Amino acid sequence: MTLLLGALTIGLILSLLAMGVMVSFRIFSVPDITTDGSITLGAAVAATLIVMGVPPSLATLAALVAGLLAGATTGVIHTKFKIDALLSGILVMTALYSVNLRVMGKSNVPLMSNATLASEAGALGEKILGATRVHVFGWPVSAADLSVLFGALICAIIGALVVYFFFRTQIGTAMRATGDNAQMVRALGANVEVYRVFGLAMANGLIALSGALLAQFQGFADAQMGIGMVVTGLASVIIGESLTGGNRSLGLTLIGAIFGSVLFRLLVAIALRWGLNPNDLKLITAIFVLAALVLPGLLGKLRRKTA
Repeated sequence: MTLLLGALTIGLILSLLAMGVMVSFRIFSVPDITTDGSITLGAAVAATLIVMGVPPSLATLAALVAGLLAGATTGVIHTKFKIDALLSGILVMTALYSVNLRVMGKSNVPLMSNATLASEAGALGEKILGATRVHVFGWPVSAADLSVLFGALICAIIGALVVYFFFRTQIGTAMRATGDNAQMVRALGANVEVYRVFGLAMANGLIALSGALLAQFQGFADAQMGIGMVVTGLASVIIGESLTGGNRSLGLTLIGAIFGSVLFRLLVAIALRWGLNPNDLKLITAIFVLAALVLPGLLGKLRRKTA
């Protein structure tokens, strides 16, 4: 049961990562590799500030701001210097590796002896429930773990609501239109470049926030924790789209991203429980994403041939 709660919690935390990837990849059609660096940046900033004595909530907010700056940097390189979006992301991601090491001062920052949002949520849950262990569907579980899961759910819901209502504002609608047809938006006199920069900043802000929460839940920030995270985000988005039947409406896409992230982490937990070598996890993830991207097209061709 502890494994299940952990997988659900990580899935909900990484749903913010999935939302960020969705914004850059689906709304702006930008394969933003900055993701691998910005999630580590969020974790590094939050962990370092917490160790320095900064309250976890302020440290998490600082991580969000750092992610916004990282995404804006990618956007500026792409729009102002006319560098390909993929290459811009690779450049910033590469630079962030050194930045993250500078921020942390070493390759790993432990948080086990510091107060974090996760530990505060656990303590609050035990106080409210009046016990250290409770029964859920007949299974004894830690009240602290259950409280952290509930807190992660609240964060995921708030993140989805913020993204949903923002993209229904006038600016948000213009940003979505920029992703659909940039030439039309430019013809209407809008500054497409500003919208792209803002969109990439928003995406990486969500990703850095996910990194900050993940570090506080796991109890450490590590310079290598961002490797392959863009693929994890894509996998969550693709699974979510499958769950929603390919419906591209904003609300269902966000809901699908949350459920896709949770389901993906559950599949990972099950695979590890069945004896999958952790060293093969990234390879299996990449193969899964490749299959999810290729199979719909192949099935469509097969249907047309048999029709």
